[in-house]
Amino acid sequence: MRNSRQSVVSVAALALAAVLASPASARTVYDGNWSVLIVTKRGPCDPAYRYRLSIRDGQVFYEGSAPVNVRGRVSAAGKVDVRVSAGSQGASGSGRLSRAYGQGEWRGVGSMRSCLGTWSARRR
Repeated sequence: MRNSRQSVVSVAALALAAVLASPASARTVYDGNWSVLIVTKRGPCDPAYRYRLSIRDGQVFYEGSAPVNVRGRVSAAGKVDVRVSAGSQGASGSGRLSRAYGQGEWRGVGSMRSCLGTWSARRR
């Protein structure tokens, strides 16, 4: 019985070592660098913003230097859900990505009231 357990543990350890030693690869077809254009359709927000974002393992990351926090995910089917905040202002967006393009809607609330609009993204 003890040899059987040691064999299972040894096989599991070897499998884990093989996974950890293999080169990293993109986990989703959406992983990479993206340019996102955010357009305000209603409200007192700036008319448009452009951000550089990256997607790694389905997680969304901000690649700029402004003091902005971005948290988001892209599902295996391309569904996007993102939350952006800067100080007391925040916005959430949702939509869809394909391998090279995406679009959706966003809604935000800040010191100047609420805004809403659309976003579009292109792979860089």
